[in-house]
Amino acid sequence: MARQSHLVTSRIGIIGAGVSGLAALKQLAHYDPVVFEASNCIGGVWKSCSYRSTKLQSPRNAYEFTDFPWPNRDDPSFPSHIEILDYLQSYAEHFDLLKYVRFNTKVVEVRFLAETVPAEVGGNKSMTYDSLLPGRPVWEVAVQSNQSNIIEWYAFEFLVVCIGKYGDVPKIPILPRNKGPEVFKGKVLHSLDYSKLDKDGASELLQGKKVVVVGFRKSAIDLALECAEANQGPEGQPCTMLIRTLHWTVPHYWVWGLPFFLFFSTRSSQFIHERPNQSLLRTILIRILLSPMRRVLSKFIESYVLHKLPLQKYGLKPDHPFIEDYASCQMAIMPEKFFPEADKGKILFKKASKWWFSSEGIEFDDNTKVDADVVIMATGYDGKKKLKDILPQPFSDLLEHPSGVIPLYRGTIHPLIPNMSFVGYIESVSNLHTSELRSMWLARLLDSKFKLPSVDKMLQHVWKEIEIMKRSSRFYQRHCISTFSINHSDEICEEMGWASWRKKNLLAEAFSPYGSQDYYGHE
Repeated sequence: MARQSHLVTSRIGIIGAGVSGLAALKQLAHYDPVVFEASNCIGGVWKSCSYRSTKLQSPRNAYEFTDFPWPNRDDPSFPSHIEILDYLQSYAEHFDLLKYVRFNTKVVEVRFLAETVPAEVGGNKSMTYDSLLPGRPVWEVAVQSNQSNIIEWYAFEFLVVCIGKYGDVPKIPILPRNKGPEVFKGKVLHSLDYSKLDKDGASELLQGKKVVVVGFRKSAIDLALECAEANQGPEGQPCTMLIRTLHWTVPHYWVWGLPFFLFFSTRSSQFIHERPNQSLLRTILIRILLSPMRRVLSKFIESYVLHKLPLQKYGLKPDHPFIEDYASCQMAIMPEKFFPEADKGKILFKKASKWWFSSEGIEFDDNTKVDADVVIMATGYDGKKKLKDILPQPFSDLLEHPSGVIPLYRGTIHPLIPNMSFVGYIESVSNLHTSELRSMWLARLLDSKFKLPSVDKMLQHVWKEIEIMKRSSRFYQRHCISTFSINHSDEICEEMGWASWRKKNLLAEAFSPYGSQDYYGHE
């Protein structure tokens, strides 16, 4: 049994030292925060969930902190996960952030210190927050070091949760009874397990083996390619991708000779999409007059993708419009060598909505089967469960909403959870920039530069965003703001009192090339 230690008090606690945790730490460093990181280094999923071939999905100059540019930011190649970790390490060292981080320290419990649940949780939605730093502890956090069985307790006035939606908790498909991995004679693992293997371990797992990769998002695509490359030669076995839902992929960020960001990531291009708090006239204009323009734009991009990639040849053309994948942050770049390996028969495809394990492999509801030695689930992560495992009742239940989206005001504050914020839980065309700007917003909020609206107004704003996302894509549960990200940033800047700064940089924003997503927007 773990022993308990004394209570340590501080004003602000931060859980996680990935990209969003570093962004929050940089902006809140003047509060001398305590940062808990379960691993032995910074970087989050870039360290714990990366393969040998993992690369950023955007140019490096679209994935950098505003006050710390890449040293080789004009290099057109997409940086590897090793380069990104080096960049994040340099950022942390440059701003002397590592001194705040407690490495190898896992959060095992969080307690709310008030004797009763706040009134706003009980239904008083007209309540406003007077102070997010009340001068007394509100949350207790229990942590345990990897090298010790001692539980340490910390108390904070405000808690920032930055553990992200990816990594740690694999999402595993629910299969029929007695038809799960237990009946399979081969090896079953999740992509999270695969990412922990070194080069030799990965080769030993894949080489000469009949491998099935479950999934068709970016991590699954990279994994299938690694499998094909490990099985070259006459003795090599093909890798089969088991696909439930197809998604659009692109060969690069150019469409018929035009840069991709011009279509979605400028102020003028986002004008044709819905946004929160729009006027009735704009709503009519968007839904009736500009709706055909959105369909034409989607078809235009689809025509280029189908021209450049053999999606129809392999039955990989999605049934839904391209714009729905962009609106849900699920567009991925197809590796250059992927389809050449498919042409050689090293990558095969099987689309099926219902499947299960047999002793020899995978069986399907059309009475076909695929023999396998290894099955790898590239099926993503359960970020909501990861959060619910940390938060106590009744707060963990507040993360559930009929829409499937965690209701976060400005993508950061849950209106019904006091003295806590979440950074890194909404997605956009550039997740690093999204986390950094919301960390700036949070810092100014805690500095009392402005105040939050009432709980009711925050909830109304969140519901409007969710309704817009639901109308934009059937995959809206990902909480992606890509089609109205500029308007989202405008409102945040204005709330911070930066309206004049925004207008000063209006032209630069209008043509900002943030037209791509980072790797982990695709799990």
